[in-house]
Amino acid sequence: MSRDLSEMRFLTVAEVADMMRVSNMTVYRLVHSGELPAVRFGRSFRIPESAVANAVAPSISEVG
Repeated sequence: MSRDLSEMRFLTVAEVADMMRVSNMTVYRLVHSGELPAVRFGRSFRIPESAVANAVAPSISEVG
């Protein structure tokens, strides 16, 4: 593991949806398809902030 867990920031599905400007359902689809890694805590998911940045980065580079 490249970073200590105490340094990692985890986001809720709602926070990720807001950052990516998509619906919560879209984030759930990305998680269930494996395109966006997530950790399950009880009945909810938490997504590492770095995974969101990695998922969005290719889209940004394709536009420019």
